[in-house]
Amino acid sequence: MMVGKLKILLGKPGLDGHDVGVKVLAHALVEAGFEVVYTGLRKTIAQIVEQAAESKTDIIGLSILSGTHLILCKQMKDELVARGLAIPWIVGGNIPDEDVGKITELGANAAFPTGTHIDTVVNYFMNYKL
Repeated sequence: MMVGKLKILLGKPGLDGHDVGVKVLAHALVEAGFEVVYTGLRKTIAQIVEQAAESKTDIIGLSILSGTHLILCKQMKDELVARGLAIPWIVGGNIPDEDVGKITELGANAAFPTGTHIDTVVNYFMNYKL
């Protein structure tokens, strides 16, 4: 059982129009007892961070399938710094194994590479400490 209820914002930055995976993740997280906010498709990093701040999100999850994950992660880091926010964030999607370290160096708390099972991500949040 989870102690405390995380509020997780899931965002789809960029022009990627495929959101089945993030919707499956959102459903699994809700079933596991989390509060989930989904931004919808084609949001800018600034829009995602703004929505996270407005909704008092505990953690942001980015779903990126477009291959622009390093650029978008750099934008995420810069946007959070520019706004003076310390909201933790993670990334999943079409992420090559060799880019996981680069993403965490940019400030992500975790990066889930291509092929990660939904249960792995849900378990990450189940063990996440605020």
